[in-house]
Amino acid sequence: MDADKKNLFILHLTVFVWGFTGVLGKVISIDAVPMVWYRVLIASITLLAWFWFTKTSIRITKKQFLQFFFTGAIVAIHWIFFFHAIKVSTVSVTLVCLSSFTLFTAILEPLIKRQPLQIGDIFVGLLIILGIYMIFKFEGQYTLGIILGILAAVASSLFGTINSTLVQKASPSIISFYELVGALFWVSLYRIYDGSLINMHFNLSASDWFYLTLLGTLCTSVAYVAGVSVMKTLSAFRVALVTNLEPVYGIILAFVFFQNKEQMTGGFYAGAVIVLAAVFLYPVYKKWRNRI
Repeated sequence: MDADKKNLFILHLTVFVWGFTGVLGKVISIDAVPMVWYRVLIASITLLAWFWFTKTSIRITKKQFLQFFFTGAIVAIHWIFFFHAIKVSTVSVTLVCLSSFTLFTAILEPLIKRQPLQIGDIFVGLLIILGIYMIFKFEGQYTLGIILGILAAVASSLFGTINSTLVQKASPSIISFYELVGALFWVSLYRIYDGSLINMHFNLSASDWFYLTLLGTLCTSVAYVAGVSVMKTLSAFRVALVTNLEPVYGIILAFVFFQNKEQMTGGFYAGAVIVLAAVFLYPVYKKWRNRI
Protein backbone atom coordinates (compact mmCIF):
# COMPACT_ATOMS: atom_id res chain seq x y z
CA MET A 1 0.00 0.00 0.00
CA ASP A 2 1.51 3.36 -1.06
CA ALA A 3 1.68 6.37 1.28
CA ASP A 4 -1.37 8.13 -0.26
CA LYS A 5 -3.66 5.11 0.11
CA LYS A 6 -2.38 4.38 3.60
CA ASN A 7 -2.95 7.97 4.76
CA LEU A 8 -6.37 8.08 3.10
CA PHE A 9 -7.34 4.94 5.04
CA ILE A 10 -6.01 6.50 8.27
CA LEU A 11 -7.96 9.70 7.56
CA HIS A 12 -11.24 7.81 7.02
CA LEU A 13 -10.61 5.82 10.20
CA THR A 14 -9.89 9.05 12.10
CA VAL A 15 -13.06 10.76 10.85
CA PHE A 16 -15.02 7.61 11.74
CA VAL A 17 -13.61 7.82 15.29
CA TRP A 18 -14.58 11.51 15.48
CA GLY A 19 -18.10 10.51 14.45
CA PHE A 20 -18.14 8.08 17.38
CA THR A 21 -17.88 10.95 19.90
CA GLY A 22 -21.60 11.61 19.53
CA VAL A 23 -22.41 8.05 20.56
CA LEU A 24 -20.08 8.33 23.56
CA GLY A 25 -21.69 11.62 24.55
CA LYS A 26 -25.05 9.87 24.66
CA VAL A 27 -23.99 6.76 26.62
CA ILE A 28 -21.86 8.55 29.25
CA SER A 29 -24.23 9.22 32.14
CA ILE A 30 -22.73 12.45 33.50
CA ASP A 31 -23.69 15.97 32.35
CA ALA A 32 -21.96 17.91 29.57
CA VAL A 33 -19.73 20.15 31.74
CA PRO A 34 -18.08 17.39 33.84
CA MET A 35 -17.85 15.25 30.69
CA VAL A 36 -15.85 17.94 28.91
CA TRP A 37 -13.70 18.37 32.04
CA TYR A 38 -12.79 14.68 32.07
CA ARG A 39 -12.25 14.71 28.30
CA VAL A 40 -9.76 17.58 28.28
CA LEU A 41 -8.01 16.26 31.40
CA ILE A 42 -7.46 12.79 29.90
CA ALA A 43 -6.57 14.19 26.46
CA SER A 44 -4.05 16.67 27.93
CA ILE A 45 -2.32 13.93 29.93
CA THR A 46 -2.28 11.63 26.90
CA LEU A 47 -0.77 14.30 24.62
CA LEU A 48 1.81 15.21 27.27
CA ALA A 49 2.79 11.54 27.46
CA TRP A 50 3.02 11.48 23.65
CA PHE A 51 5.37 14.48 23.63
CA TRP A 52 7.52 12.86 26.32
CA PHE A 53 7.64 9.56 24.41
CA THR A 54 8.57 11.26 21.12
CA LYS A 55 10.89 13.74 22.89
CA THR A 56 9.00 16.67 21.38
CA SER A 57 9.69 20.12 22.80
CA ILE A 58 6.57 22.00 23.90
CA ARG A 59 8.30 25.36 24.42
CA ILE A 60 6.43 28.34 22.99
CA THR A 61 6.50 32.11 23.42
CA LYS A 62 4.43 33.93 26.04
CA LYS A 63 2.31 35.49 23.29
CA GLN A 64 1.60 32.07 21.75
CA PHE A 65 0.72 30.61 25.13
CA LEU A 66 -1.85 33.33 25.79
CA GLN A 67 -3.33 32.92 22.29
CA PHE A 68 -3.67 29.15 22.64
CA PHE A 69 -4.80 29.36 26.26
CA PHE A 70 -7.69 31.75 25.58
CA THR A 71 -8.70 29.91 22.39
CA GLY A 72 -9.05 26.87 24.65
CA ALA A 73 -12.03 28.61 26.29
CA ILE A 74 -13.83 28.60 22.92
CA VAL A 75 -12.95 24.92 22.43
CA ALA A 76 -14.46 24.14 25.85
CA ILE A 77 -17.64 26.09 25.03
CA HIS A 78 -17.95 24.22 21.73
CA TRP A 79 -17.75 20.81 23.40
CA ILE A 80 -20.12 21.77 26.24
CA PHE A 81 -22.76 22.95 23.76
CA PHE A 82 -22.17 19.85 21.61
CA PHE A 83 -22.60 17.30 24.40
CA HIS A 84 -25.47 19.20 26.02
CA ALA A 85 -27.26 19.23 22.64
CA ILE A 86 -26.88 15.44 22.46
CA LYS A 87 -28.26 15.05 25.99
CA VAL A 88 -31.43 17.07 25.26
CA SER A 89 -32.05 15.85 21.68
CA THR A 90 -30.45 13.11 19.58
CA VAL A 91 -27.03 12.41 18.08
CA SER A 92 -28.42 12.83 14.55
CA VAL A 93 -30.00 16.24 15.22
CA THR A 94 -26.85 17.51 16.92
CA LEU A 95 -24.46 16.33 14.18
CA VAL A 96 -26.54 17.81 11.36
CA CYS A 97 -26.75 21.16 13.16
CA LEU A 98 -23.01 21.01 13.88
CA SER A 99 -22.43 20.70 10.12
CA SER A 100 -23.57 24.31 9.82
CA PHE A 101 -20.09 25.39 10.96
CA THR A 102 -19.37 25.70 7.21
CA LEU A 103 -21.89 28.56 7.07
CA PHE A 104 -20.43 30.36 10.08
CA THR A 105 -16.86 29.86 8.83
CA ALA A 106 -17.86 31.44 5.53
CA ILE A 107 -19.02 34.50 7.51
CA LEU A 108 -16.45 34.66 10.31
CA GLU A 109 -13.28 33.92 8.33
CA PRO A 110 -13.58 36.99 6.03
CA LEU A 111 -14.39 39.17 9.04
CA ILE A 112 -11.44 37.96 11.13
CA LYS A 113 -9.01 37.94 8.21
CA ARG A 114 -10.47 41.15 6.72
CA GLN A 115 -11.36 39.56 3.41
CA PRO A 116 -14.43 40.23 1.24
CA LEU A 117 -17.45 37.93 1.48
CA GLN A 118 -17.90 35.64 -1.53
CA ILE A 119 -21.30 35.30 -3.24
CA GLY A 120 -20.82 31.52 -3.50
CA ASP A 121 -20.20 31.29 0.24
CA ILE A 122 -23.42 33.17 0.92
CA PHE A 123 -25.36 30.83 -1.41
CA VAL A 124 -24.01 27.75 0.38
CA GLY A 125 -24.92 29.40 3.68
CA LEU A 126 -28.50 29.99 2.50
CA LEU A 127 -28.81 26.30 1.59
CA ILE A 128 -27.67 25.33 5.08
CA ILE A 129 -30.16 27.78 6.64
CA LEU A 130 -32.94 26.21 4.53
CA GLY A 131 -31.97 22.71 5.71
CA ILE A 132 -31.85 23.75 9.38
CA TYR A 133 -35.21 25.54 9.00
CA MET A 134 -36.76 22.28 7.78
CA ILE A 135 -35.31 20.43 10.78
CA PHE A 136 -36.72 23.13 13.11
CA LYS A 137 -40.13 22.81 11.43
CA PHE A 138 -40.42 19.02 11.60
CA GLU A 139 -38.48 18.31 14.83
CA GLY A 140 -39.84 21.07 17.09
CA GLN A 141 -39.54 18.87 20.19
CA TYR A 142 -35.75 19.17 19.86
CA THR A 143 -35.65 22.96 19.64
CA LEU A 144 -33.19 23.35 22.53
CA GLY A 145 -30.90 20.68 21.07
CA ILE A 146 -31.01 22.37 17.65
CA ILE A 147 -30.13 25.77 19.16
CA LEU A 148 -27.27 24.27 21.19
CA GLY A 149 -26.02 22.36 18.12
CA ILE A 150 -25.96 25.60 16.13
CA LEU A 151 -24.14 27.40 18.97
CA ALA A 152 -21.61 24.55 19.01
CA ALA A 153 -21.15 25.11 15.28
CA VAL A 154 -20.56 28.85 15.82
CA ALA A 155 -17.89 28.09 18.45
CA SER A 156 -16.34 25.46 16.18
CA SER A 157 -16.09 27.86 13.25
CA LEU A 158 -14.64 30.57 15.52
CA PHE A 159 -11.78 28.52 16.99
CA GLY A 160 -11.25 26.82 13.61
CA THR A 161 -10.76 30.21 11.94
CA ILE A 162 -8.45 31.37 14.74
CA ASN A 163 -6.42 28.16 14.46
CA SER A 164 -6.06 28.60 10.70
CA THR A 165 -3.96 31.70 11.47
CA LEU A 166 -2.16 30.27 14.53
CA VAL A 167 -1.07 27.13 12.68
CA GLN A 168 1.13 29.24 10.40
CA LYS A 169 3.55 29.82 13.28
CA ALA A 170 3.30 26.68 15.46
CA SER A 171 2.86 22.91 15.24
CA PRO A 172 -0.80 21.80 15.20
CA SER A 173 -0.13 19.25 17.96
CA ILE A 174 1.45 21.92 20.18
CA ILE A 175 -1.50 24.25 19.54
CA SER A 176 -3.92 21.45 20.38
CA PHE A 177 -2.11 20.62 23.63
CA TYR A 178 -2.14 24.18 24.97
CA GLU A 179 -5.74 24.70 23.87
CA LEU A 180 -6.71 21.54 25.76
CA VAL A 181 -4.84 22.83 28.82
CA GLY A 182 -6.64 26.16 28.43
CA ALA A 183 -9.99 24.38 28.09
CA LEU A 184 -9.20 22.39 31.25
CA PHE A 185 -8.41 25.60 33.15
CA TRP A 186 -11.57 27.45 32.10
CA VAL A 187 -13.89 24.51 32.72
CA SER A 188 -12.21 23.93 36.10
CA LEU A 189 -12.69 27.61 36.96
CA TYR A 190 -16.40 27.35 36.15
CA ARG A 191 -16.72 24.13 38.16
CA ILE A 192 -15.03 25.76 41.16
CA TYR A 193 -17.52 28.63 40.85
CA ASP A 194 -20.56 26.30 40.80
CA GLY A 195 -19.06 24.08 43.52
CA SER A 196 -19.14 20.86 41.48
CA LEU A 197 -15.34 20.46 41.36
CA ILE A 198 -14.82 21.12 45.07
CA ASN A 199 -17.42 18.49 45.98
CA MET A 200 -16.25 16.01 43.36
CA HIS A 201 -15.75 12.40 44.50
CA PHE A 202 -14.74 10.71 41.19
CA ASN A 203 -17.25 7.96 41.98
CA LEU A 204 -18.19 7.19 38.39
CA SER A 205 -19.39 3.82 37.16
CA ALA A 206 -16.92 1.47 35.48
CA SER A 207 -18.68 1.99 32.14
CA ASP A 208 -18.43 5.80 32.43
CA TRP A 209 -14.70 5.55 33.20
CA PHE A 210 -14.23 3.27 30.19
CA TYR A 211 -16.17 5.52 27.79
CA LEU A 212 -14.48 8.70 29.12
CA THR A 213 -11.07 7.11 28.59
CA LEU A 214 -12.06 6.25 25.01
CA LEU A 215 -13.32 9.81 24.52
CA GLY A 216 -10.18 11.46 25.91
CA THR A 217 -7.59 9.17 24.29
CA LEU A 218 -8.84 7.51 21.10
CA CYS A 219 -11.40 10.16 20.07
CA THR A 220 -9.34 13.22 21.04
CA SER A 221 -5.56 12.96 21.40
CA VAL A 222 -4.88 9.84 19.27
CA ALA A 223 -7.33 10.83 16.54
CA TYR A 224 -5.89 14.35 16.47
CA VAL A 225 -2.29 13.15 16.05
CA ALA A 226 -3.42 10.75 13.31
CA GLY A 227 -5.44 13.48 11.59
CA VAL A 228 -2.43 15.79 11.50
CA SER A 229 -0.01 13.11 10.28
CA VAL A 230 -1.97 12.38 7.07
CA MET A 231 -1.53 15.98 5.92
CA LYS A 232 2.05 15.13 4.95
CA THR A 233 0.84 13.53 1.69
CA LEU A 234 -2.86 14.40 1.30
CA SER A 235 -4.02 17.77 0.00
CA ALA A 236 -6.02 20.13 2.22
CA PHE A 237 -8.97 19.76 -0.18
CA ARG A 238 -8.98 15.97 0.12
CA VAL A 239 -8.74 16.18 3.91
CA ALA A 240 -11.63 18.68 4.04
CA LEU A 241 -13.79 16.50 1.78
CA VAL A 242 -13.27 13.35 3.86
CA THR A 243 -13.72 15.27 7.14
CA ASN A 244 -17.21 16.22 5.96
CA LEU A 245 -18.13 12.54 6.39
CA GLU A 246 -18.01 12.95 10.19
CA PRO A 247 -21.76 13.66 10.60
CA VAL A 248 -22.58 10.84 8.15
CA TYR A 249 -20.50 8.33 10.11
CA GLY A 250 -21.91 9.67 13.37
CA ILE A 251 -25.53 9.35 12.23
CA ILE A 252 -24.94 5.78 10.97
CA LEU A 253 -23.30 4.84 14.28
CA ALA A 254 -26.20 6.41 16.19
CA PHE A 255 -28.66 4.26 14.24
CA VAL A 256 -26.59 1.15 14.98
CA PHE A 257 -26.38 1.84 18.72
CA PHE A 258 -29.73 3.52 19.46
CA GLN A 259 -31.99 2.38 16.59
CA ASN A 260 -35.57 3.57 17.26
CA LYS A 261 -34.40 6.49 19.42
CA GLU A 262 -32.69 8.00 16.37
CA GLN A 263 -35.64 7.65 13.95
CA MET A 264 -36.84 11.04 12.68
CA THR A 265 -39.55 12.44 10.44
CA GLY A 266 -39.20 12.72 6.67
CA GLY A 267 -38.78 16.48 7.08
CA PHE A 268 -35.67 15.95 9.19
CA TYR A 269 -34.06 13.74 6.55
CA ALA A 270 -34.93 16.22 3.78
CA GLY A 271 -33.35 19.04 5.80
CA ALA A 272 -30.34 16.86 6.67
CA VAL A 273 -29.77 16.02 2.99
CA ILE A 274 -29.80 19.73 2.09
CA VAL A 275 -27.33 20.61 4.88
CA LEU A 276 -24.96 17.72 4.13
CA ALA A 277 -25.14 18.32 0.36
CA ALA A 278 -24.17 21.97 0.94
CA VAL A 279 -21.34 20.90 3.24
CA PHE A 280 -19.99 18.42 0.69
CA LEU A 281 -20.33 20.81 -2.24
CA TYR A 282 -18.60 23.67 -0.41
CA PRO A 283 -14.99 22.39 -0.72
CA VAL A 284 -15.65 21.43 -4.36
CA TYR A 285 -16.87 24.98 -5.01
CA LYS A 286 -13.86 26.44 -3.15
CA LYS A 287 -11.44 24.39 -5.25
CA TRP A 288 -13.19 25.46 -8.46
CA ARG A 289 -13.18 29.14 -7.39
CA ASN A 290 -9.45 29.04 -6.59
CA ARG A 291 -8.73 27.77 -10.10
CA ILE A 292 -10.39 30.66 -11.89
